[in-house]
Amino acid sequence: MRQNLHFQNARSSSSGLGISNGYSGMVGRADTTSMIEAKYPAVRFKQQLTAYVEKIYGTMRDSLKREISAILTLCIQAPRAGRVRASRGSLKSIHSSALSRQASSVHWQNIVKCLNHTLETMNNNYVPPMIIRKTFSQVFAFMNVQLFNSLLLRRECCSFSNGEFLKAGLQELEQWCSRTTEEYAGTSWDELQHIRQAVGFLVLHQKSHKTLEEITDELCPVLSISQIYRIGTMFWDDKYGAQGLSQEVSNWKHENNDDR
Repeated sequence: MRQNLHFQNARSSSSGLGISNGYSGMVGRADTTSMIEAKYPAVRFKQQLTAYVEKIYGTMRDSLKREISAILTLCIQAPRAGRVRASRGSLKSIHSSALSRQASSVHWQNIVKCLNHTLETMNNNYVPPMIIRKTFSQVFAFMNVQLFNSLLLRRECCSFSNGEFLKAGLQELEQWCSRTTEEYAGTSWDELQHIRQAVGFLVLHQKSHKTLEEITDELCPVLSISQIYRIGTMFWDDKYGAQGLSQEVSNWKHENNDDR
């Protein structure tokens, strides 16, 4: 402000000499005052525009979350007909399992349809790619929390066959991110790290042969030991009858009581 006032005084002194500003035909003082007054409406307009964009962005994001949330409840657990043991390999059970997988994949495809519809709507309305990326990244983070918490809270979701069901659904989302490209999907796929690693653990064969270091460093690096232990102890193999965590890993958790 001091600099602006100094500039104004300098122009005032030049007006006393009858020197025009060479632009509007007016002397310097009036033109400078106009410039100072115009500065503040521009700032207010910028603030109002920013608030308006943030409100629209939040509305679009929350609307997509609500749509997907209703479908996610159908994607968390595989249909009961699909959870059959391999030993029951009759033609009837195989046919029933195939039908249930086909029906359950529809729910994941409905999520993809919601994502595509939102992307098309935003593109048709010339929404900047930066806002599109941010929208999808936050929605994928929301899905990650919902799915991962379901594994931690519901033992029936921690079976081998349910892990296969979730893995197939996550592949649908991975393919969507690949088709959409990073320009619009951004870091969406990375936002699913927790559920991806948890599902990878559920469908892993010979879990009982894995050491704690192999699990924490290679298989589930983003999960805490407590989260791994909880999923591992709730795991049940409804397909092959295999064990979950090794006794060594279970004993280590009890001895150290590690809550990381």
